[in-house]
Amino acid sequence: MPHDQATLATPRPSSPRLLLGGAFRNFLGNSPIWYKIAILAFLVFNALCHWSLGEQSGTLLGWLLLGQFIFTLAMALKCYPLLPGGLLALQAVALGLTSPESVLGEVEHNLAVILLLMFMVAGIYFMKNLLLFTFTKLLIHVRSKYLLSLLFSVMAAFLSAFLDALTVTAVIIAIAVGFYSVYHKVASGKSYDHNHDHNDDAPVRAELRTELDDFRAFLRSLLMHGAVGTALGGVATMVGEPQNLLIAKEMEWGFADFYLNMLPVSLPVLVAGLLTCLALEKLQWFGYGAAMPKTIRKILKDYDHYKASKRTNRERAQLIAQALVAVFLVTALALHLAEVGLIGLAVIVLLTSFNGVSDEHQIGKAFQEALPFTALLVVFFTVVSVIHSQHLFQPFIEMVLAQPAEGQAGLLFFANGLLSAISDNVFVATVYISELKAAFLRGDLGAEQFRLLAIAVNAGTNLPSVATPNGQAAFLFLLTSAIAPLLRLSYGRMVIMAFPYAVVMTVVGYLGVTHLVS
Repeated sequence: MPHDQATLATPRPSSPRLLLGGAFRNFLGNSPIWYKIAILAFLVFNALCHWSLGEQSGTLLGWLLLGQFIFTLAMALKCYPLLPGGLLALQAVALGLTSPESVLGEVEHNLAVILLLMFMVAGIYFMKNLLLFTFTKLLIHVRSKYLLSLLFSVMAAFLSAFLDALTVTAVIIAIAVGFYSVYHKVASGKSYDHNHDHNDDAPVRAELRTELDDFRAFLRSLLMHGAVGTALGGVATMVGEPQNLLIAKEMEWGFADFYLNMLPVSLPVLVAGLLTCLALEKLQWFGYGAAMPKTIRKILKDYDHYKASKRTNRERAQLIAQALVAVFLVTALALHLAEVGLIGLAVIVLLTSFNGVSDEHQIGKAFQEALPFTALLVVFFTVVSVIHSQHLFQPFIEMVLAQPAEGQAGLLFFANGLLSAISDNVFVATVYISELKAAFLRGDLGAEQFRLLAIAVNAGTNLPSVATPNGQAAFLFLLTSAIAPLLRLSYGRMVIMAFPYAVVMTVVGYLGVTHLVS
């Protein structure tokens, strides 16, 4: 064997130190080093507390674990919380803070929510072409920026009330990416069919750079109006957000019951949110108000005609089938023909059957969006099991119930809103509604007051949480999507653009919970 080949074939020297270095680099992947050290420190400190304090460590460790878990949710942009949160949950079971049987009980109790995430999100995946078609027509044919912003917000709210906020956001993102890439390609002197990297601004002609920045600002504002719209609609129905279904299950509310109970809050918030949308466009505050340049509208309209001329009869039939299944979906949800997740499974069967999707790998793609969050939800339930086993929230619930009845709903609304904005609204709702249900079963809470507090929990976890990308899954999805760097949509810019909406929705939501619910 030649010397150079022998050199290539020789394995690299290894040592315990190098092996540990490799293991540390593998741990939590590309997360920052400080974050990795923090998670390892949590795990070591928890173990030391347990071994030093023994059986007396339960309450202390429970609160430590809860704080550490909320930290992983707040740092979701550094590492997806399933990994560090899952490690903390596994340690909690290993240290005896809860048991596998208790975790299984929580999962079984919330099976309807898991089915919702698994099947409904996947079902709507096969309806994306219809949603893209609808939003595209709006973007091209509505010339008024005021009306366009309002329609985007209304459409996102309506669809989120019946579908899934993440899927609606994904559709809006897909539209923005599509149109951005078309204009970027034309501005770089290429035709529709040419390959092009829309991440690189170097080929864009110098005289069009300002126009490109204006287009970015226009798309940013539409994306934020749409993302907030998912929250405006998501609060109204039991399928609008995952935590809504949790609350509906504990309250034994059907689709109509949930809608009517939330109406005194959701309707004023919707009206206030839409008025805020118009005001922001008129005043051009907080990064809103940018209009689409006329030259770009013509480019996009020409592209839409180009795509329509290539649309086959098979593709037209698919759009009709998707529209019919959409009617079935809304009807089935309104009449509560079955559990929401099972309706989602029916949507998958119908759309794949009539859209020509018969390959296992094609179907599997539909589940990619939902399953990571479904797994994270089971981790949520593990932490909730710890909270129940160690009775962590019972003192707080008792403190709330010790207040005058008329002040309890407002207090819960703000407590849920603040915690949701810094962590995750599904987790917060899971904790609070289960603790309230336990208080109701103990006889500490009357049926009517339980209903009022459940409305407060739902409103609190859905409305103030728009203040940060951490609080709303749709906002976090938007921030971590491919469109965010293209449009220069950073975390800070999202917080600034969401601020006026968060203030208005929080104030109106609080007034609705405390004065309009009866």
